[in-house]
Amino acid sequence: MLKIFFLIFMAGGIPVAVAMAGASLAYILVSGSLPPFVVIHRMVSGIDSFPLLAVPFFILAGNLMNNAGITTRIYNFALALVGWLKGGLGHVNVLGSVIFAGMSGTAIADAAGLGTIEIKAMKEHGYSTEFAVGVTAASATLGPIIPPSLPFVIYGMMANVSVGALFLAGILPGALLAILMMLTVAYFAHRNGWGGDVKFSSTRFFKAMCELAVVVGWPLLIWLLVSKLGTPPQLTVFAGLASLFVLDRIFKFEALLPIMTPVLLIGGMSTGLFTPTEGAIAACVWAMILGFAWYKTLSWKMFVKVCLDTVETTSTVLFIVAAASIFGWMLTATGVTTDIASWVLGFTKEAWVFLLLANLLMLFVGCFLEPTAAITILVPILLPIATQLGVDPIHFGLVMVLNLMIGLLHPPMGMVLFVLARVAGLSFERTTMAILPWLIPLLLALVVITYVPSLVLWLPKMFF
Repeated sequence: MLKIFFLIFMAGGIPVAVAMAGASLAYILVSGSLPPFVVIHRMVSGIDSFPLLAVPFFILAGNLMNNAGITTRIYNFALALVGWLKGGLGHVNVLGSVIFAGMSGTAIADAAGLGTIEIKAMKEHGYSTEFAVGVTAASATLGPIIPPSLPFVIYGMMANVSVGALFLAGILPGALLAILMMLTVAYFAHRNGWGGDVKFSSTRFFKAMCELAVVVGWPLLIWLLVSKLGTPPQLTVFAGLASLFVLDRIFKFEALLPIMTPVLLIGGMSTGLFTPTEGAIAACVWAMILGFAWYKTLSWKMFVKVCLDTVETTSTVLFIVAAASIFGWMLTATGVTTDIASWVLGFTKEAWVFLLLANLLMLFVGCFLEPTAAITILVPILLPIATQLGVDPIHFGLVMVLNLMIGLLHPPMGMVLFVLARVAGLSFERTTMAILPWLIPLLLALVVITYVPSLVLWLPKMFF
């Protein structure tokens, strides 16, 4: 009966969060098995979680980066590094998304932030609008895979696994996705005879490579100083941060400090300096230092607007989590999750068959439900089966999030589709057709990530 109420509400066009909470309340009223106030109690309990505090802070950090002109710096850095390759701006699009993914944590922020700059630049350089939209949509899925990631925070809370381990688990799959997308850009460039979009400049390229060298070498140097020479960790980190600002001032780097954001987050969490929630706060402080004090591109008026936008987005996300919490609890209480588990385990005892069926289900669900709602509904149903069949919860989390990110590119509910259709001025139908070729690298990466768990689990096992 619970499922019937939910389907009726959804068919009536009611928002998914209201449909989940409404179906739970309707079932309780009709069955008379529980007092109605249980709905409110479970919804409040669903968001009464310390890890969920990371959600508003990561959203705020992404909004601050977007509004402080950081996205333009990232774009210019990527242009210097790969813009001279064949199909240059396509490669810039992917590389820019990789970098911005380390700040925003959401696909929609990536599509709306960098997408506006990238699509306009690609159209001005003669690329078709469809190609520009397709590569922007595909690369936007990197946002929740490369840490930090809002879906990982939600999944970690629901599955009771380490959010820091999930963040580390997303690094290598994110790199695989980026490589496959850049190979796809190279294929289109070769087929269409495209050249580079900017003239190769050894000075700009060398400067960009120096920035990358600092990004890679800085954490290694800190690790050597702390672990081998025994210098005080906090003092070493603060001295290292000061040195970054000195280097940036001397050499006038394009995007060194923004690119350091994911390095600081992952380094702080993997060394125990702060939790993922505290890391989200650190990301906000870092964004404010860059916007207000260093680049001076952020005003107090803009900051107030960013905060209000963050409150609006956070309210939406947490209401979905609260509604899905009562719905998921009701699914468990009414025995739906047990019945599904018994059916699946009666059908197969093979983990690879279950993963195949779970992928098909999550791809389908991702076409209709917002990722946060889908995670909170699917985790109580699928994760117990996965653990019984020996699938690691962290590995399963990566598989689930990637499936739901691909769902963001699908009609009828794909939010990235709507965002890019508005940004590019394309119809919804043309936007959908533009994205279809880019599903090939995404689905190929999904197969590899699903059936090669060592790619996902290698880094978490090193640090956790």
